[in-house]
Amino acid sequence: MKLVLLTALGVGGATLLGSIIGFLFKNITHKFSDIVLSFAAGVMLAAAIIGLILPSVEYGGSYGLTLAVSGIFIGALCLNVIDKLVPHAHSIIGADNEKHPDLAKVNKVMLFVLAIAIHNLPEGLAAGVGFGSGNNGEALLIAGGIALQNIPEGMVIIGPMLAAGISPAKTFVCALITGLIEVAGTLLGYFAVSFSTAILPFALAFAGGTMLYVISDEMIPETHAHGSQRGATYALLVGFCIMLIFDTLLG
Repeated sequence: MKLVLLTALGVGGATLLGSIIGFLFKNITHKFSDIVLSFAAGVMLAAAIIGLILPSVEYGGSYGLTLAVSGIFIGALCLNVIDKLVPHAHSIIGADNEKHPDLAKVNKVMLFVLAIAIHNLPEGLAAGVGFGSGNNGEALLIAGGIALQNIPEGMVIIGPMLAAGISPAKTFVCALITGLIEVAGTLLGYFAVSFSTAILPFALAFAGGTMLYVISDEMIPETHAHGSQRGATYALLVGFCIMLIFDTLLG
């Protein structure tokens, strides 16, 4: 339990670390953020497949493949429904003050926090569910991949919020809240599979499906939108291969 708690704090704290970097370097170029975010997408892609989806098939026994496929699609569909109800996070992250002059309003700030939170919660769930398999090595790799993704996310949200007129204190609180939501998601995922190991195969696939959705719907389009798509593609491949190497060496 201590390891899970420390991991939850690490995953959530990565967003906070990224936001601090964002405060220090307010004018981060799109090219740099795209490369870093693509690398993180590759790490998350490997974590979703190796650490969540393949174990789901293994632990599900004779129903493993059915549970895995259904879990992936249900996880993706859940995020799809939420995305229909709440504006996309990347549409606000990439915004500037001229396109969104009303971003400084309190209700827009809360909407912004909610948009980020809808992706942080399932990522936290994925980190927590990973520990339910009993393989702490793979669980830490999953959590590490998610934490790595949270750093550039925390970096790129700071500039637009400050440019929109939001005070540094409120901007920091917003970043803190998004990190805490991920901590809560990690603990929730862990306790859910701890109470009932029967749901573990489906829960692993569900978490994997949410991660695949975020990578495909949010991360890849965002990193290919500013003219750095070639570098972003190779950064994703590097991230994926590094995770593959780590999993092989630690396995």
